[in-house]
Amino acid sequence: MESSQAEWCEGLRHMSESVFMELCEIVGTSQLVALRRETWDITEMVVRRVIPNDGVIEMISGSRREGFRLEGSDMDFMYWRNDHRVIMDMSQSEYCNTASTTLILSDSSESPPGFTLLQLLTTTSNRNVQSACIRMNDRTYISSSIFKELTCSEIIPDSTVHGPCGSGNLAGTEYDIACCFVCDFWPTSASSWINRCHSWPDPEAVDDIVRNGCHFVAIGHPLGPHEKEEWRLSFSQAEYKCVYAMNHSQFLTYGLLKLFLKEVINHQLDETSKLLCSYHMKTTIFWAIQQNTLPHWCPQNLLSGFWVCFKLLLKWVYEGICPNFFIPQNNMFLTKVHGSAQNRLFLQLHELYKKGLACLLQSSSIRTYIIDVLYNPRLFVCADEILIKSEVDFDKELYSEINCRDTTSRIVDPHSFEKYLYSVEQLVDSPLTQYQVVMLQKLTSSILRNPAFILHNTGDNKHMYIVDKMSRHMLKLAASFGFVSDMLYIAMYYYKTLRYREALSVIEMTKVKLAQPYLMYKRHVDRERYTEAVGGQSWSTKMRQTVAGDIILDNKICYISELIPEQQSALQNRQYMLVIPVFVMVHFLEFLCYRHIDTTLSRVALDELQVLVHHDQGLYVHDLSRNISWEILGICQQITGNLQAALYSYQQSLTQYQCSKIQTATQRRIQDVIQSTPHQ
Repeated sequence: MESSQAEWCEGLRHMSESVFMELCEIVGTSQLVALRRETWDITEMVVRRVIPNDGVIEMISGSRREGFRLEGSDMDFMYWRNDHRVIMDMSQSEYCNTASTTLILSDSSESPPGFTLLQLLTTTSNRNVQSACIRMNDRTYISSSIFKELTCSEIIPDSTVHGPCGSGNLAGTEYDIACCFVCDFWPTSASSWINRCHSWPDPEAVDDIVRNGCHFVAIGHPLGPHEKEEWRLSFSQAEYKCVYAMNHSQFLTYGLLKLFLKEVINHQLDETSKLLCSYHMKTTIFWAIQQNTLPHWCPQNLLSGFWVCFKLLLKWVYEGICPNFFIPQNNMFLTKVHGSAQNRLFLQLHELYKKGLACLLQSSSIRTYIIDVLYNPRLFVCADEILIKSEVDFDKELYSEINCRDTTSRIVDPHSFEKYLYSVEQLVDSPLTQYQVVMLQKLTSSILRNPAFILHNTGDNKHMYIVDKMSRHMLKLAASFGFVSDMLYIAMYYYKTLRYREALSVIEMTKVKLAQPYLMYKRHVDRERYTEAVGGQSWSTKMRQTVAGDIILDNKICYISELIPEQQSALQNRQYMLVIPVFVMVHFLEFLCYRHIDTTLSRVALDELQVLVHHDQGLYVHDLSRNISWEILGICQQITGNLQAALYSYQQSLTQYQCSKIQTATQRRIQDVIQSTPHQ
């Protein structure tokens, strides 16, 4: 009997390690998860240092911020005004600069736990806040329902209200955007959380979480006395820091819970029947870790950890109580998991519980790996031996993450530029991880680009020589430690300043680099050639020699006069950047420059652009970039006088997904072409 018990325990450990390894493939190894988090962190740290007092701060939250890249997961963002601050009591006002900050008081005296009213204490110049104000008991409060309606589509047009967010689908990716308010102080209602943190998170993480306060999102409690006026306390920032504090086995257990929810519990249920969400899974594992229900969270105990969490979830559903991790008095099941719906959910979970860990066989992602261990126990390999990801795969992940973070091109204010460089100086002297160093390098490369064009646009004739010298120096500096594709910004500058031969010289050098067999572009790379060329070298060297990204144009800056209508159209639709495939930009610039030097070569460049746009299968022209690519082809054809071809290209641009928001410009160009076409 003891022997069979020991064999069962050994088998469970082997199965746990097998699932652990598979989750490393699905969710990511500890190194991959670290690079995802750390590139976000350094980007946010840099950008926040240059946001003006009256600016808007962006924070990515949810699963992507936590380090997940699961298929089908949505993007969660939070935005708040830097010059609006919530305080918990009047004594905290002395810590705020009331001359430049709008003060808001949290009044939770009449609200359920986890909810509050927001009283406006000082004047605000923000129209949305002004319009959302209502009078109650001779005081001015900000109505969450009005504010939510006003801000729902402020970041992304045509979003729809979903909970406290503006939601929608952007090129196949679901998003939730919460416009909210920030508070620099930890709420009294969550003070019990601090007292519970005996062993997890550690004291340093707790101090960091408490020091950074909380947020207020626009949704009231359905059973509260002021549902349409109330705001919910949000601990999104605290939550991702708690996830950061997990070890990798705990994080993968959390990932397994998310997969189990999606592939087993909610599988084949319609949206109205899905009572549980990933936030409940997160809350479950938070409580399980903090209550120390499993002594050792390690690969060999992964399934035991999953089972602990599943039993806790089952208990909550039975009782109809899911205590919020930070404010336990806030029962997150109160208005959703009750009555007959609660009973059905409990019966469903109890049927899974009766199957034991065999219920995981219903998960399509990990079923095979459990079966492999059951039938081939001798083939098992220790988890520690397979966690080393190949250099090429790791580099693809790293540069993909870096490319996604390249948002600092939006910083166009010269004062912000100076603040950015000062921040970089400070950060360079601080302890940075290897991932943060290379991310900071790319951010700096990106931020150096725009001032060159801003200076040229604003410089007078008297200082033109100095301005030109500074601009060229910044662009060359940016190209020297950015992506291969960053050289094209130098070519754009030369074209803008009518130096066509210099521009063509840079374009030719760029084309040579882009033609190398080891080039890495949007995860496409010849693994063998890449390894031969730069294997074992630093990420900084690899980035400068082998990685290409798309060309990002800030729509408030003129780079190429031929694209001004497109940039203006995008700005009207609150699209602040134009993203152009690097290979499209190469041919476009080549065509524009050769027009002034050699019409034959100009025709060759146009032919190459036409072949690329017409026949590329997604390798060089991504689906999201097809509208701007067809548009650029049409512009070139219109310039040459081929109006029929231009009309076709513009029409094709309109049929593509309008990621760039340039359709207004496209429609105007179509009208111009029609009016210019000779009538028979």
